[in-house]
Amino acid sequence: MRAVIAEDSLLLRIGVVKVLEAAGFEMCAQVADAEGLLAAVEEHRPDIAVVDVRMPPGFTDEGVRAALVIRRQYPRTAVLLLSQYVEERYAADLLAAHTSGVGYLLKQRVADVEEFTEAVRRVAAGGTALDPQVVAQLLVRRHSDPLDRLTPREREVLELMAGGRSNSGIAAELVVSESAVAKHINSIFTKLDLPRADADHRRVLAVLRFLGVATA
Repeated sequence: MRAVIAEDSLLLRIGVVKVLEAAGFEMCAQVADAEGLLAAVEEHRPDIAVVDVRMPPGFTDEGVRAALVIRRQYPRTAVLLLSQYVEERYAADLLAAHTSGVGYLLKQRVADVEEFTEAVRRVAAGGTALDPQVVAQLLVRRHSDPLDRLTPREREVLELMAGGRSNSGIAAELVVSESAVAKHINSIFTKLDLPRADADHRRVLAVLRFLGVATA
């Protein structure tokens, strides 16, 4: 897989590049600001862009705005945002606009090399990866809970889905069979009154409902 990284911290940028190269990624470009990121994506059309939320010149939401542009103009390029702190509004903005090929992780997750590289691969392949702390903050934001019909186990399954886990990953985490996970997921779809659609789309809708993220 081909990747670009946008991170103004030189040390972190070098660290992420080494981690991804060791995991087999081809690093097309390394940049320090949003302008450089957009130029690199236009030139290389990578599978994924790993992007710092705050970058020069303003150090506010330059990375998020660039990520939204990338997902709109280059839909085949996935985006994984990295943030020093939990800023759930940015994750919500990204999820509300795009329901595949997006991720939001805290920078501290880079230290867990195996987990980080697995998340990058998952997002590049069209999946999602949300930091557990981001998930927790998004849940706190919900003013009403439309999920009261779910059992505690179904809520556990849905929370793991929100973190980007596959059925096999959920089964391993909960120490149950994959068929049991599939039954829980089908029950979740039914209880949330999700429209008939392909399984992947219903899965995304269930996660967004869980996180309280509005979609068009």
